[in-house]
Amino acid sequence: MSGAYQPKGRIGAVIHNIEETVIALLMGLMTLVTFINVVLRYGFNSQLIWGLELTLVLFAWLVLFGIAYGFKVVSHLGVDALINLSGSRMKRAMAIAAALVCLVYALLLLKGAWDYWAPFAELNSTSGRWFPTGFENSRGRGWYEMDQIPIPFAQTFLENTFNFGEEYEKLPRVIPYAMLPFAMALMVYRIAQLLVRIIRGEITTIIVSHEAEDAVDEAGAEIDNSLGYGDAQQETK
Repeated sequence: MSGAYQPKGRIGAVIHNIEETVIALLMGLMTLVTFINVVLRYGFNSQLIWGLELTLVLFAWLVLFGIAYGFKVVSHLGVDALINLSGSRMKRAMAIAAALVCLVYALLLLKGAWDYWAPFAELNSTSGRWFPTGFENSRGRGWYEMDQIPIPFAQTFLENTFNFGEEYEKLPRVIPYAMLPFAMALMVYRIAQLLVRIIRGEITTIIVSHEAEDAVDEAGAEIDNSLGYGDAQQETK
């Protein structure tokens, strides 16, 4: 999944494998739940009532988690027409500027994600409109539940921790919504890593565009050669 990206060190390789495994599991679970629902609907005139809602949650997790992963392996698409017209120093300066802008934007998203999730976890959100200036009392949403998803485990713990011992009928929203601050914090970390790599000269951009096109062309050429089309084209010429 990571293309030319190579993790550094044993710990980096382990973390990288965990991230790719999480992404694969999320996609696999989405596919499995959807498949089971289709079979139940058309084969047995039944359905998993919570299947659609769970699929939506898993898709949201996949997108949020995948954003940070995309920054790490430099796989986000972008327009590099102006970058290609610039010299090496200008390219580096533009890449640093772009990374800094992304970092500031990610910090804003992190604040917003925390402020949205904190009340569901019976925690205080931050004060300040753009950047945190402290904390303010915003608790009182721990009792909010999902519409259909049941609680798979640790129901007593969740009730005692987030609902003052009151019984939950469905999964509390604090669990699926926890991906918001986690993914935003991970994105901030990955963009900071990206910035360090640019400063060190390991990479020259935070996007992939024409490199992806070149990779597709190379893959197509290899397929043509394996099928013998490349030799036929040369004989025609």
